[in-house]
Amino acid sequence: MNAINRKAVGVVVLAALLGLGGCAGMSHQEQSTAVGAGVGAVGGAVLGGGVLGTAAGAVVGGVIGHEVGKR
Repeated sequence: MNAINRKAVGVVVLAALLGLGGCAGMSHQEQSTAVGAGVGAVGGAVLGGGVLGTAAGAVVGGVIGHEVGKR
């Protein structure tokens, strides 16, 4: 992984961690959606590289997290 991808992954992970700090008032399904989007964004950045891969990963991860969080 080159230096730019490492920085992008680091920024995405940091943003995800900061975003998850606001999950205290969320429902279980909302938390699952947020976590899924964060994990998907990191995965998309690593696998796809670039903005498009990160965005696509976030969308797919958010949808999966939303569905998994249903009770």
